[in-house]
Amino acid sequence: MLSPVPVLLPLLAQATDLPEPVVLDDDGGWCWFQDERALSSGGIVVVGSVAAGRHDPARRGDVGLSFWRPATGETWRMELHDRLELDDHDAPALLRTDGGGLLAVYARHGSDHLVRWRRSTGIGKKAAWSAEERVAIAPEARMGVTYANLHSGGRPGRVLNLFRGPGWNPNLMISEDGGRSWTWVGQVLGGPGRPYLKYASAGDGTVHMLATEQHPRDFDNSLFHGVLRGTTVSGSGGAQVGEVGKAPPAPDALTRVFAGGPDAVAWPCDLELDTDGRPVCVFTTQVDGAGKPRGRGGADHRFHHARFDGVRWRVHELAHAGTRLYPGEDDYTGLAAVDPSDPMTVFLSTDADPRSGEPLVSKTDGQRHRELFRARSDDDGATWTFEALTHDSNADQLRPIVPAGEPRVLLWLRGTMTSYSDYAFEVVGLEL
Repeated sequence: MLSPVPVLLPLLAQATDLPEPVVLDDDGGWCWFQDERALSSGGIVVVGSVAAGRHDPARRGDVGLSFWRPATGETWRMELHDRLELDDHDAPALLRTDGGGLLAVYARHGSDHLVRWRRSTGIGKKAAWSAEERVAIAPEARMGVTYANLHSGGRPGRVLNLFRGPGWNPNLMISEDGGRSWTWVGQVLGGPGRPYLKYASAGDGTVHMLATEQHPRDFDNSLFHGVLRGTTVSGSGGAQVGEVGKAPPAPDALTRVFAGGPDAVAWPCDLELDTDGRPVCVFTTQVDGAGKPRGRGGADHRFHHARFDGVRWRVHELAHAGTRLYPGEDDYTGLAAVDPSDPMTVFLSTDADPRSGEPLVSKTDGQRHRELFRARSDDDGATWTFEALTHDSNADQLRPIVPAGEPRVLLWLRGTMTSYSDYAFEVVGLEL
């Protein structure tokens, strides 16, 4: 493991004109396998999270939304579900409805079979919200449901929700009335393990998917890309490889983006579409775990950038991603987010110099912390420059989100994390 040798951040370009981030919520956390976790629309930013109850025990496990109007600095929040479960996997996914309101969908971390949702009449402080509604997905199945990923179905009223459910695999449910009622269609992918997926779409009913074979604890994952159109699943080039519910393909039937291995275990961070509708992603690899038992690897991760050019995937190592967040989940990192308006700009969180891998040690408290960087490439990902957005912190800055739309903002979590059910975070943001 690298020794904590301080890195002087002036060696990197440093943003000097950034204000202090705005605190949207003093208690919240999110996982990264539900989207959209945040929206930016009509001058308002909204982001979902799960409170840990650090300041107010009555908020422990609350699923809620935080709102921010950057033009005025105003912030407020609302509760979606009181004390559902202290688990960052329960964070809601959000979608603007045809009527200009919000649809929020969320679930427990596999401990029941209920998909939950609420709808609003608008996005502002005076918007009215429906009571929570629920539907049970395959209650006879051993596996409950987790996550939500919402996408427009390409015609009025149609909404797609991709979630983990029966088979420990991604499943599809569809609403034809804007999220008021739902029909479960079935498994999107199959196979022996539980794949992890990121999704992206342009709102036309076509959904791009980035998938592993299994959890990186259990398998030396590669990374695969596929496309869902209706109930048909195809590879990057358009060839059909399966059908939802009837013949769900295994992840490795999709187009391979990256070949993993014992010293290159892949896990997705973010997936976006460029202006041509082609997928762009960022993912991590754990490069030091070969031959090591669980809990002994994870001292060295790398960020990678990949882009489909219409014929093949172009993959480049982007930066050093630093160390694991905590033992046991040796593949957890600070994560990275592709800028939806510019696929060659990436916001990343790392506790290592992104160029050299040397530890970042704060001058404030002498401890190693994750800091935020903006990475840019002018040569399609072959080389990158880095700008430090935070430095000398006394807490970790991690799990960035850049929601599409206006106002343009960067959101992230600031604090400490011991596990997905033990964290002390603020939800913070900056205008870009």
